[in-house]
Amino acid sequence: MRKCRIALLAACCALAACNHAPTYQQPELPVAESFDTAEVPGAQLASEIGWERFFGDPQLKFLIRTALANNRDLAASVARIEQARAQYRIQDAARLPQVNATAGASRTQAPLSQLEPELPPNDATFIFNQYNVQAVMASYELDFWGRVANLSEAARRRYLATLEGDRAFRLSLIASVAAAYYSIRAGEEGIELADHTVSAREYALEIAKLRLDAGVTSTVDHDQAAILVTQAQTQLAELQRSTEQRRAQLSVLVGGPVKGPLPNARAIEDPGQFANLDAGLPSDLLVSRPDILQAEQQLRASNADIGAARAAYFPRIALTGNFGYASPELGDLFRSGSQAWSVGGLVSLPIFDAGLRQAQLGVAQARRDELVAVYQRTVQTAFSEVSEALIGRRRYQEQIVAQEAAVKSQRRLAEVAELRYENGISIYLEVVDARRNLFSAEQQLIQLRATALQNGVALYVALGGGLQP
Repeated sequence: MRKCRIALLAACCALAACNHAPTYQQPELPVAESFDTAEVPGAQLASEIGWERFFGDPQLKFLIRTALANNRDLAASVARIEQARAQYRIQDAARLPQVNATAGASRTQAPLSQLEPELPPNDATFIFNQYNVQAVMASYELDFWGRVANLSEAARRRYLATLEGDRAFRLSLIASVAAAYYSIRAGEEGIELADHTVSAREYALEIAKLRLDAGVTSTVDHDQAAILVTQAQTQLAELQRSTEQRRAQLSVLVGGPVKGPLPNARAIEDPGQFANLDAGLPSDLLVSRPDILQAEQQLRASNADIGAARAAYFPRIALTGNFGYASPELGDLFRSGSQAWSVGGLVSLPIFDAGLRQAQLGVAQARRDELVAVYQRTVQTAFSEVSEALIGRRRYQEQIVAQEAAVKSQRRLAEVAELRYENGISIYLEVVDARRNLFSAEQQLIQLRATALQNGVALYVALGGGLQP
């Protein structure tokens, strides 16, 4: 008899250990084994550098800190995390029995003839009191096939996916704040350049007017000088418009108007804007990119859903029970003779469901196949973003060096054109073209520097930059 009990216990343990979810296997990754990049001295992996260490501009760090504290979309993301956590706790609670305590009292009055039908009808009555206290276990499923465990695991994985989604949103917020900030800084420097250019050209227009009034030059030179002024004024107005719009966007990102003085900002050509980044290997992205980790958690959740769907083909065994005390006298309620208990079980297995369980399993498997493709696509996108940002880091720097040389050449050309005009060697149109080209080259250099900085932020985020300060 003892051996039979041991065998029965071992069988129950084996059944309880059953799990019909497929074993998770990382999908094949359709990406190259390495990035095409040059080594950068003193570079570190992005995942090892917190954003406050990565960024070197004090004003930008202040704005990012403000956005992480006040952004409304981020507050909604945090609320979604709490929802997912609560859903997981709700589902996980089904793995344990639910026990409720109840207490009751009743008083019943009825004709005595109900107890003694053979007695003639009369007005005699009886009164019956009933008191009870009990602990009740509602229907508790014995999870022999892992259905409840897999449902709990699926909820846990979706909660973890929500955490990674929140981290991805925070990185995206940092990137958005930095991109808007560098656009504003470029706009401010462009406005300063345009304002200085307008002043210089207005002065040149006054000189042209004096020369025209003195009969030294024709109206052509005066009109060309006026055209230069209006062109600079148009560019100034355009820069002011776009910069103000970027400020409005930044205000939304940081959660509202920033109060108090801001820290000093660095010039966009300052080399200390960023820490140097090492791209690492594509495999590093699998453990550092939050969007990849989110896709992986969702894929793992789909495996658990398959396990739960498969378990539906097996019998469901549920237990109910209660234990307590019942007595017609309150003073006798907790005496040993007043104990009352019951234990019950229910086994259910659908015999005919018109293919319902098979369809549910098919849905779970198709969902898993979809998430495999989503995971692979996410990895491909991550690899592409890193590759594009690495190419941008190298090529933008080459463009900046070439543009700096172009600005120097245009500045010399403008100076020579003015000397040639003043000495009567050339017409004023040559000066107009030289000044226009110089102004355009200087503005382009400012935009290139800002774009290179935005690309640097994109690289940091693409590599799964660290969120900790």
